[in-house]
Amino acid sequence: MSLASYELHERLDRLSSASADRDILVTVAVPPEESIGEARQPVETDYAEASQLDERSFPKPLTDALETVRSELNEYDEVPENGLAIYAGAPDGDLITSVFDDLPVAIDESIYRHANEFDLEPLEDVTEPESNYRLLVVERGGAALGRLDDEGVDPVETFESQVPGKSSAGGQSAERFERDRERQKREFFDEVAERAERAFLDEDLDGILLGGTTGTIENFREEATLDHRLEELLIGEFAVEYAGEQGLRQLAEKGEEAIDERDRVGARETLATFFEAVRDDDQPVAYGREEVDDALEFDAVETLLLSTALEGTDLQTFGDRADEQGGETVVLPDDFPDGNRFVEAFDGVGALLRFPIE
Repeated sequence: MSLASYELHERLDRLSSASADRDILVTVAVPPEESIGEARQPVETDYAEASQLDERSFPKPLTDALETVRSELNEYDEVPENGLAIYAGAPDGDLITSVFDDLPVAIDESIYRHANEFDLEPLEDVTEPESNYRLLVVERGGAALGRLDDEGVDPVETFESQVPGKSSAGGQSAERFERDRERQKREFFDEVAERAERAFLDEDLDGILLGGTTGTIENFREEATLDHRLEELLIGEFAVEYAGEQGLRQLAEKGEEAIDERDRVGARETLATFFEAVRDDDQPVAYGREEVDDALEFDAVETLLLSTALEGTDLQTFGDRADEQGGETVVLPDDFPDGNRFVEAFDGVGALLRFPIE
């Protein structure tokens, strides 16, 4: 994960968890087409009113938050290219402020409100999910397609199968029935594959989980003509008992471990390269705070490795310095063996270098 992406999600997580027992948390969102003067006007009006009223009419934490927002808005002569979002308030007694003025996607609506929680809706389109998976459940009685991301399971489509159950009759009638049943089953599998292609292709996916009873999954993989691009995205097959929304949720739960492992592939590869460099005297590397600090002083850092176990200020400080010299920063989770080893052995700070330093 990049440092910018990690920091953005961390900031939004902190804001989303903030709440108060009164409407004292202020949100201001300004789209790029709005003037900074228009954004200031309601804040100035409320602040002027708050300054003249008592605590019961206008709580002091709200007045403090308005003063902070007012001060932040005064830092701008015009609205940034993709808009501006400012959050201020004291949910636990301590004032927190967060300003977003370098957004990758434009804010599309103007918001000014004070409530018992921050309004993060203006930034929903700014951050893409960290993970983006698809769910496909195939059962004899039907099938279900769904999305799975950081927000949870989102059913896309469910549909029933017209394939009849097995016949208990004998003789030629049974043989003919079974041939028809097999034909209908193949047609149903092809329909499932076609619907999956329409729903899942042309999207930037991390992977697909496939669920159903063991026999049905095996038959589907053997008989269905599933687009090769979807085949390549399959990361696991899991026993699921239902073909509707319940089955999608069951599939997501059973596939959680496989997803966690896949999400760490990049982190494992980066750490493997770093550990190999540590063992190889010919590959310049630095580790620990002091060595990495020296490497940054010499503009020698090609790739900076930072653990999520570090304090946020350390992540920011090291990351900014690497960015200034054109280095890449990779933030690594510490909740798997190699990530934990990186923390214990190297203090969660390491770097692959452009050239060796003394």
